[in-house]
Amino acid sequence: MRRTRILTAVLALAAGLIAGGPPALATDSPEATPAAESYAWKNVRIDGGGFVPGIVFNRKEKNLAYARTDIGGAYRWQESSKTWTPLLDPVGWADWGHTGVVSLASDSADPNRVYAAVGTYTNSWDPGNGAVLRSADRGASWQKTNLPFKLGGNMPGRGMGERLAVDPNRNSVLYLGAPSGKGLWRSTDSGVTWAQVTNFPNVGNYQQDPTDTSGYASDNQGIVWVTFDESTGTSGNATKTIYVGVADKDNAVYRSADAGATWTRVAGQPTGQLAHKGVLDTVNGYLYIAYSDKGGPYDGGKGRLWRYATATGTWTDISPVAEADTYYGFSGLTVDRQKPGTVMATAYSSWWPDTQIFRSTDSGGAWTKAWDYTSYPNRANRYTMDVSSSPWLTWGANPSPPEQTPKLGWMTEALEIDPFNSSRMMYGTGATIYGTENLADWDSGGQFTIKPMVQGLEETAVLDIAAPPSGAPLLSALGDIGGFRHTDLTKVPSMMFTSPNFTSTTSLDYAETNPNTVVRVGNLDSGPHVAFSTDNGANWWAGSDPSGVSGGGTVAAAADGSRFVWSPAGTGVQYTTGFGTSWQASSGIPSGAIVESDRVDPKVFYGFKSGKFYVSSDGGATFTVSAATGLPAGDSVRFKALPGTKGDVWLAGGASDGAYGLWHSTDSGATFAKLSTVEQADTIGFGKAAAGASYQTLYTSAKVAGVRGIFRSTDKGVTWTRVNDDAHQWGWTGGAITGDPRVYGRVYVSTNGRGVVYGDTSDTSGGGGGTDPTDPADPTDPTDPTDPTDPTDPTPTGACAVTYAITNQWSGGFQADVRLANTGTSAWSGWSLNWAFPNGQTVSQLWNADYTQSGSTVTAKNIGWNADVAAGSSVSFGFTGSWSGTNAKPTAFKLGDQSCTVS
Repeated sequence: MRRTRILTAVLALAAGLIAGGPPALATDSPEATPAAESYAWKNVRIDGGGFVPGIVFNRKEKNLAYARTDIGGAYRWQESSKTWTPLLDPVGWADWGHTGVVSLASDSADPNRVYAAVGTYTNSWDPGNGAVLRSADRGASWQKTNLPFKLGGNMPGRGMGERLAVDPNRNSVLYLGAPSGKGLWRSTDSGVTWAQVTNFPNVGNYQQDPTDTSGYASDNQGIVWVTFDESTGTSGNATKTIYVGVADKDNAVYRSADAGATWTRVAGQPTGQLAHKGVLDTVNGYLYIAYSDKGGPYDGGKGRLWRYATATGTWTDISPVAEADTYYGFSGLTVDRQKPGTVMATAYSSWWPDTQIFRSTDSGGAWTKAWDYTSYPNRANRYTMDVSSSPWLTWGANPSPPEQTPKLGWMTEALEIDPFNSSRMMYGTGATIYGTENLADWDSGGQFTIKPMVQGLEETAVLDIAAPPSGAPLLSALGDIGGFRHTDLTKVPSMMFTSPNFTSTTSLDYAETNPNTVVRVGNLDSGPHVAFSTDNGANWWAGSDPSGVSGGGTVAAAADGSRFVWSPAGTGVQYTTGFGTSWQASSGIPSGAIVESDRVDPKVFYGFKSGKFYVSSDGGATFTVSAATGLPAGDSVRFKALPGTKGDVWLAGGASDGAYGLWHSTDSGATFAKLSTVEQADTIGFGKAAAGASYQTLYTSAKVAGVRGIFRSTDKGVTWTRVNDDAHQWGWTGGAITGDPRVYGRVYVSTNGRGVVYGDTSDTSGGGGGTDPTDPADPTDPTDPTDPTDPTDPTPTGACAVTYAITNQWSGGFQADVRLANTGTSAWSGWSLNWAFPNGQTVSQLWNADYTQSGSTVTAKNIGWNADVAAGSSVSFGFTGSWSGTNAKPTAFKLGDQSCTVS
């Protein structure tokens, strides 16, 4: 479920996300930029973890498929590795809402083209309007058209669709169904511009809950799907017949027979339910529609499947069970393009005992089920489940029949048979993508095997992270699936935190001098909200709740693990000695305060609430408000005490309409000094000190010298280095951050829907300081060595090495990454790399460098922020290009007149 994600978005708004930062996917560099360093970024592997409401196969090219998530972006399937590649990581801080994808469309006339309709909330939680992103290279790069209304990738009804569709005969024409009464929209120039179809007769009227004053459940769900009848058009000419689904129980389906010039309600259609999906089998002339009495994805108590004969206008109820026997709605819907007449559907809201999948091979005349009762409560399954690649999908459960673990799924609104392979099917759930590659065994009486098909797709909302100095390298607090102990960042853990299994873990902490002692708090519909571990989070037991607790809140462990302070939802701040068998109310600190511990003195705890900092020196029994002033007035604040130094506290947070930035205290919060080098900051974390440095490395998600990003300082915040780049932004990163106390340069970053990402530096020397952002390079200064246009730029000397990797390739196009390493003994203060393509390839777009191309020869040159490359360090850039015939790699690279080694 996604209640956590809603709360995270509200928190994001409170943190002032609308202020600052470059627009998502922008290519222009800011005038003044801080130092930057090349980092390699990966996901801490969980595999899935969130709702996948849409899967889209291209109808022309084999193995080309996309998946959309409600808050975590879009992905493209990589057949060679059976993994998913994220496509929207360039979405920046200011446009964080564009990580919510309400619809995807893959162009079957030109498979290189793909479109995404993006926006997370239609109410005030998301301050920005929606947009349509368009790509001519399968999502490797994007262009954006902003819309005059909002879209809701994480709103009710997000599993219906697809709302965005490309005309299969004239692919410059697209339609988009809008929510909130904004109607049907059309583009005639491949998504560059959009205009409302003003004569479309119905904007929808269904609201999940009209009384919801937040605007979340009370929004009109609007136009929910568009389907073309490709048989009514010819190549180059607009398709004549178009069907549109509307969130209106009495008027759900409309049709145009003249390429959208006029529209009429389809006669004879059923009423009383919502049309979630409309899928057309043009061979047999049937439009299949899945109906539910609710909009989903959580609700639905009744549903039907209907078949509409496009030639005769006849409607037939083809539901696999009687309506009296349904306790769910239908949504997932697909047809087998290789075997016309084969249709499948899901009972998306069958929460207990399990979801159901139905299959017919005679156009809905007769149906079989994925499972059925033998004698209640015993079940016979047509499938076997193999979750060995994601073992946590069992939830550690041991249910009684008829429930099983792992479940076949829940929230199963996405269901697709591969149009080129009748044996392959994928479907989305609330936690993963499942699939099979032997679906044909369904009909032959054998069992087909269902496995997770989700590697590479990481979709968790991260609420807290911790990197202890010993034991597991990472502990995470996650929305919806609780959290994990990662002993290997590259492997999926066997199980999430259990005993208890919180629906969302809101906060966790370990004892600094005894990292085996760990505490976590979280949300649970029924049960305790606090848990403890004495083996570094490998095993847990539940603590006892004080009276009145309704949610997790924040928690802090004493430096030696002897006591804990907890600020839960529903009641005031509490403290305990031992492991929470009894709690006592703390005095002097308000309810809802954020709490942390000093990392040296086990009796000292800290708190923050509404601009005030609080300190306890008696183990949390009593707090005293600090005299410190000038701190952020709101509660969008995160703070931490430095390990190894008593009273050393860093505080980040604020909002654009008030105090906002990074503060430092060396006297246990009695006073704070604001850092002039940081304009805005939302998180703070610590990691291993750089070589020769006496102070731990700082990490923050912040705005420095006008640039939003992830920053590192090795000199106590005097100078900062940006460690991410514009291709790796992940929307909102204001939840939590931490360095690794054991690996210099490694940083773990929380995201709101892309899981935990971690970066490793290419600086093998052990690190050093950045540049002073108060004295940035001046691109207009002819004596500035970082000016890429300066003819007096020094030519780098010494050895160099180049790694050239083709990271993606498709018909006529490809994407490549280039890493240039300084393998000499002297630093570079500017660089220019030359190579010649062996097969006449052409660069179409290049990032993190300036470039020129003459014939087959390309010159890539530093931009201001990545001019300096220390000895032993490297810099990276990437590009997309075109090719024909052969796409061989360049074999020679030169840095000025210096030949580089090539790998």
